[in-house]
Amino acid sequence: MPLLMLDLDNTLVDRDAAFADAVAEFLAAHDLPAADLAWVADLDANGYTPRADVAAAMVLRYGPSLTVPVEALLDNGAADRVALLGPTREALARAHADGWSCVIVTNGRTPQQEAKIRNTGLDRLVQGWVVSEAVGHKKPAPEIFRAAAATVGLPLDGAWVVGDSADADIAGAHALGLGSVWVSNGRAWSQESFRPTHVTVGVDAAIDHVVAAPPR
Repeated sequence: MPLLMLDLDNTLVDRDAAFADAVAEFLAAHDLPAADLAWVADLDANGYTPRADVAAAMVLRYGPSLTVPVEALLDNGAADRVALLGPTREALARAHADGWSCVIVTNGRTPQQEAKIRNTGLDRLVQGWVVSEAVGHKKPAPEIFRAAAATVGLPLDGAWVVGDSADADIAGAHALGLGSVWVSNGRAWSQESFRPTHVTVGVDAAIDHVVAAPPR
């Protein structure tokens, strides 16, 4: 059974859109400028800024009285709002029907990432998942991909990685000699030292490409 490892945030689910919705609600609830949505988005940096740094900057800007709401926003905002699109759901089902074992490989904190997986129903569509906090390694470290393979008892030989991050997903696949599909979300590839095996705009096309590709 071949192994397909998939990123979660901004690959399987639109984490940034969900977070933006949560931030907009937070700003409105506390009578803060709606224009601050752009500031928070820049601060958040697609989820790559450490949570503690985001929280500290927001509390500094909005005052200590909003510490608890800020903490709630960062803990639950995106997790409560992420959605799994129909084409992604269908592509995962096609991959599984074709004999692929799909495992989510995600950086982040375990409670938030597992909440996203369960809230979207991904827990019923994939065969396993690993979260960096739980395994003690972040992408692109090879250990997290090995942990993902171990969750389903499969070797990494012939496996593929699908994700939106050049530095985390594609670099990790490249270091291990795995096939990779970069989900560009409309961006241009800018790395010179390595490239993905294939590029697609969206994750459903990425999954279908892997399923149709000849064995590596």
